[in-house]
Amino acid sequence: MGISANTKINDLLKKYPFLEDFLVSLSPKFKGLKNPIMRKTIGKVATLGKVAGIGGLDPDEFVATLTKEIDRQAGKATISVEQTPDGADSGSSDPEEKQQALKKIIKALHAGEDMAVLKQRFSELVKGVEATEIAQMEQALMDEGLPAEEIKRLCDVHVEIFKEALEEQDRPDPPLGHPIHTYMKENRASEKIMSETSMLLGRIGHPPAPEAFSENSQALDALIDRLSEINTHYTRKENQLFPMLEAHHFTGPSQVMWSIHDDIRASLKQAREAFAQSDPEGTIAPLKEAILAIRDMIYKEEHILYPASLDMLSDQEWVRVKEGEADIGFAWVVPDTGWPEGIIQETEAPAPEPQAVVEDVAGALGLDTGHMALEQINLMLTHLPVDLTFVDENDRVAYYSEGPERIFPRSPAIIGREVRNCHPPKSVHLVNQILDAFKSGSRDTAEFWIELGGKFIYIRYFAVRDADGYYRGCLEVSQDLTEIRKLEGQQRLLDWE
Repeated sequence: MGISANTKINDLLKKYPFLEDFLVSLSPKFKGLKNPIMRKTIGKVATLGKVAGIGGLDPDEFVATLTKEIDRQAGKATISVEQTPDGADSGSSDPEEKQQALKKIIKALHAGEDMAVLKQRFSELVKGVEATEIAQMEQALMDEGLPAEEIKRLCDVHVEIFKEALEEQDRPDPPLGHPIHTYMKENRASEKIMSETSMLLGRIGHPPAPEAFSENSQALDALIDRLSEINTHYTRKENQLFPMLEAHHFTGPSQVMWSIHDDIRASLKQAREAFAQSDPEGTIAPLKEAILAIRDMIYKEEHILYPASLDMLSDQEWVRVKEGEADIGFAWVVPDTGWPEGIIQETEAPAPEPQAVVEDVAGALGLDTGHMALEQINLMLTHLPVDLTFVDENDRVAYYSEGPERIFPRSPAIIGREVRNCHPPKSVHLVNQILDAFKSGSRDTAEFWIELGGKFIYIRYFAVRDADGYYRGCLEVSQDLTEIRKLEGQQRLLDWE
């Protein structure tokens, strides 16, 4: 293998692994090259010329020195390459064996085994594996049926093990306006808010002094509200990024990270509720938990999730991610302009649809936000807990839903019937008033509620307009609210017994 200043350092070390120690002997700044994660990330793009600059060496002399060492140890090179395939020089190279070992570690976590011991076992197990490969192992475990909550426990362990190596990597540097750029911009904004919050908590003291809590309550209230906007950041991840990853059968992030998102949301809600009750300790404890979890999530996003996503998704898929972002909104920031303007259209096969199940639906109809077969649409409409009736722009009944518990009787004979003829004469004036207002654009809704046969019935009418604002009909929605009105408090657990 001939080498030059343009040779990639990772290619060189794969061919001649014995050069690792030799490089360190040339400059202590080369110690990072022994790190497998750095090798497989920065090492894939860093040339010998760039590496020489890092070590403060002359590029030509550096290449000449390496060439001389390769010639001296030519025999060893062949042996080393055979014994150390692609850096997997320790631990099992069998994915199944690694997954089984991971399961044992998880069981040990439940049994309360010492974390330091488990981290050592984990480190030996995954030596030479990239962080994205860890995510893939997690995915394989979940595919086998391992609950997401178990993977979440493991996630914190492997992040701790890889933290030092991961921090030596460059964070993603996407172009302005790219969804990942916006996510990272939000992360910087959240870090500023968390820093302000932490400083304020320091002034309040630990344990919190009642006087200091009272004096700083207004500022603390504002910071809790601002930090709670993190929900928009997470909601966009859950509804824009995760579906694209799931189309590649990469469901780990959506199950594991979503669970952590919900933990953070719960902590912030707990802090808000305690603050409303003027409970200093009850406010500060969950707020600190939320800040710690958000910081950990930022780390996992920028060192694992975002790099893996950039590797996995095509430009076409990223465009689809971006197209729906504004509908959900952004936390604290406005996305920069730029990407995807000017990107080269890819010639590869179309990217997979976010919902793979669509491919199995025969005769699917393309809707604004998905695909459904006619049978599915009909089933959905007849299973809604409401009565639906649609009157077209010509005031004729075009459709009604035939559910199991209709409130007002309907029969097929009314299809095509003039809607005024479907009501008793004493109420026709109301029908005319509603339709005239809808057609003129002066109103979009009308509502009534009545008691009928011991039931409380809520009846609403909606003007249906097309994208250009033209009136296309009227939708009547009737619902029995009798039981709903009796609800109190909360029910968060399934109550089937």
